[in-house]
Amino acid sequence: MTLQNDTPFTIAGRNFSSRLLVGTGKYKDFDETGAAIAESGAEIVTFAVRRTNLGQEAGPNLLDVISPSRYTLLPNTAGCYTAKDAVRTCRLARELLDGHKLVKLEVLGDETTLYPNVVETLKAAETLLADGFDVMVYTSDDPIVARELEAMGCCAIMPLGSLIGSGHGIQNPHNVRLIVEQSSVPVLVDAGIGTASDAAMAMELGCDGVLLNTAIAHAREPLRMARAMKSAVEAGRDAFLAGRMPRRQTADPSSPFAGRING
Repeated sequence: MTLQNDTPFTIAGRNFSSRLLVGTGKYKDFDETGAAIAESGAEIVTFAVRRTNLGQEAGPNLLDVISPSRYTLLPNTAGCYTAKDAVRTCRLARELLDGHKLVKLEVLGDETTLYPNVVETLKAAETLLADGFDVMVYTSDDPIVARELEAMGCCAIMPLGSLIGSGHGIQNPHNVRLIVEQSSVPVLVDAGIGTASDAAMAMELGCDGVLLNTAIAHAREPLRMARAMKSAVEAGRDAFLAGRMPRRQTADPSSPFAGRING
């Protein structure tokens, strides 16, 4: 749903109606994956190139339930710990997807935290951009790093809310807001979203979108949670556009005292 008087949500020159991006991992099977993604209303779907069968192997493959004619595919470099590996993975995705240029770059620091390795991320981004890729980049919530990645030419900046798969929500909203305020490309919270209120909070901070996976896939009812996330992103965006009331230190009654009937 595109809200009235809203600006378009544009990634790499393409406009999208949904500001919710979803992943494909951790579901019990491909049928549940396809059903949950459909319920979410997402138009951009990300997947780990290293872990996903796109038809290069025998058996069921992701494209059976996530049709490129319906969704914009966003291959990602999950599982890469060096710039070299991330670049190689993106080039493999481009070959498998007939020249596809839009990628989600993530270069991780270690297997325990899955925190981004900013130094390797910057190296990989520079190489991929020079090679003609449109790069959406997962990064820390450091506003200076975000500014550098945008200056390099990344088409979207994606700071973490908290650790990947943790469900802890947005741990540093002030930094996320700083990144939003300084950026001229879309900013999306990526990682750490646990429930609908987390997604709404990201949008109320002014983020252009939210990317999530585990919050839906590991919910007790994934399809119901997918619908909740869709509604939360829309509501959070609407609240941001509406402008919240100022916080006050004292009460301010909704009904005026003037003219009331006294017994």
